[in-house]
Amino acid sequence: MFGCLFPALVGYAGSRRRIGFGWAFVVSLFFTPLVGLIFVLLSDPLPAGEEPRMGCFGGCLSLFGMLLLGFLVMLGLGMLAAMFL
Repeated sequence: MFGCLFPALVGYAGSRRRIGFGWAFVVSLFFTPLVGLIFVLLSDPLPAGEEPRMGCFGGCLSLFGMLLLGFLVMLGLGMLAAMFL
């Protein structure tokens, strides 16, 4: 769960910058949240009055990441249960 929670938080921080939610989330997911946070902090902030960039890309990608993480957790629990039964 934390594997997608921290990248989602970095993505939220990125939504208020030029990098946007989606790219900040992808960088955080594939590298580490710390690397993603560095990318976010290095990108320029959005000009005053411009809306945060959440976009469909970021939301869909974060949903896919959560589903993948849930699948892997269930697979691991199934394998663990099979070892003891």
